[in-house]
Amino acid sequence: MLGEFGVLHAMLRRFVQRGALLVRMPDGSETLFGPGGEPAGGLHLKTSRAVRRMIANPSLALGELYMDGELEPIGSLHGMLNVLSLNQTLMGDPGFSWILDWGRKAIRRLKQINPAGLARRRISHHYDIDEAVYGLFLDADRQYSCAYFPTGRETLEEAQLAKKRHIAAKLQLDRPGLEVLDIGCGWGGMALTLAREYGAKVTGITLSREQLAIARARAQEAGLEKQVRFELVDYRAWTQPMDRIVSVGMVEHVGINHFQAYFGMISRSLRENGVALVHGIGRSDGPGATNPWINRYIFPGGYSPALSEVVPAVEKSGLWITDIEILRLHYARTLAEWSRRFAAHREEIRARHDERFCRMFEFYLAGSEAAFLHGLHMNWQVQLTRTVDALPLSRDYMLRETPPGFADLPPVASSAA
Repeated sequence: MLGEFGVLHAMLRRFVQRGALLVRMPDGSETLFGPGGEPAGGLHLKTSRAVRRMIANPSLALGELYMDGELEPIGSLHGMLNVLSLNQTLMGDPGFSWILDWGRKAIRRLKQINPAGLARRRISHHYDIDEAVYGLFLDADRQYSCAYFPTGRETLEEAQLAKKRHIAAKLQLDRPGLEVLDIGCGWGGMALTLAREYGAKVTGITLSREQLAIARARAQEAGLEKQVRFELVDYRAWTQPMDRIVSVGMVEHVGINHFQAYFGMISRSLRENGVALVHGIGRSDGPGATNPWINRYIFPGGYSPALSEVVPAVEKSGLWITDIEILRLHYARTLAEWSRRFAAHREEIRARHDERFCRMFEFYLAGSEAAFLHGLHMNWQVQLTRTVDALPLSRDYMLRETPPGFADLPPVASSAA
C-alpha cells in the first residue's frame, strides 16, 4: 500500500507534463518531475502534515502552507508557481482534487450571493486592511487594476496613465462638463484624471471607507472638490442619470447572481446617447470557480467571469455591446511590477503587520501573475451604449493619443491590443 509520500509522487508524476518541478520531502529526499525545460521550479514540504494536506486539497493547501512556513520554494516563488500554473492549465487539478473543484463549481452561485451589507464587509476585508501597504507597491496614482502597455517598454506609472487614457478614449469624452459615474472608484485616480484632463464632472462610488476618505482628500488637495465627489454607495442604490459610466475592476466583486442587476443599473442610469465602459478580469475557458485560497484570504465572494457569463446579462439589460477588447499579458506585466515593489518594501510591510501577512501577499501577487502568464486569465473591456448610433461608425476615435484640447500633456503611444 502506498504511503503518503508515494501517493503524492504518483499525483505529481501524472500532473507535471511540462517544464520541471523539483520536490523535496520532509525526510530530505528529492525527486524531479516533468520532462525538463521551462518553466522550472521546486518546493520543499517540511512536514508530513504538509504532504497530507497537499494530497487532500492542493489548491487551498499550497498557499496556506507557504503562509505558515511549512512549504518553501526551491529557487523562487515565481518559478514554483509558474510550473504549477502551467500544468494545472494543461492537466486540471492533480489527483482526486478535481472532485473538490467540481464541488466548488456546483455551489458557486450560493457562494456569490452578495447583498449590499455582505458586499460592504467583503470589500472591507481586502481594501481596508492598511492603506499604507497599497501606497508602497502601487503607482503614485494608486491604480489597483491592470495597466496598459502599448509598447511593453512603459514604466508602471506610464502604463497606468495609458490605461486611464485608453478607457477615456472609449468613453468618448468629446466635450467638457459631461457627467460621469465611476462605479468602484478605488482611491479616486480615474475620477480625478477624467476631471482634470477631460473636464468631466465625476461621481465616484465605493464601499470601502478607507478608499473613500483618501479619494476625498485627494480631490481636495487637487482643487477638484467642486468637479469630483466621492460617496459611500452600493451600485444598486444609484438612480441618477449620467452621460458616461466607467467601472474598472469592480465587476469581479458583483457575483454571477447579480450581473443582471449590475448591467440593468448601467442601462437605467445612462442617458439616451450615453456610453459606458466596463473593465474586468475574465477567464478564456468559460465559466469556472474562484480558487479557494483566493476566496478565503484575498477576495471573499469574488469571481472573475467569462464573457459568456457577462454577455447574456448585457443582452437582457437592453444595452448595445459596441466594442470588446481582450488584454492578454498586460496584467502579468502589472503584477510583476507590483511584486517587485512589494519585495523592495517587504521589511517595512512586515514591521506594520507580520511575516504571515507578507507571505500571504507575496503568494497572491506571484500566483496571480502566473495565472495570467500560464493560466487562462485575461482582462476584457466591454463598451456599452443604449442606442445604436451613440458612437462614430469606426473605432478610430479610440486611438486618440491625448485628450482633446490638451496637446501640452505628455503623449502616450497609440493603442495596441
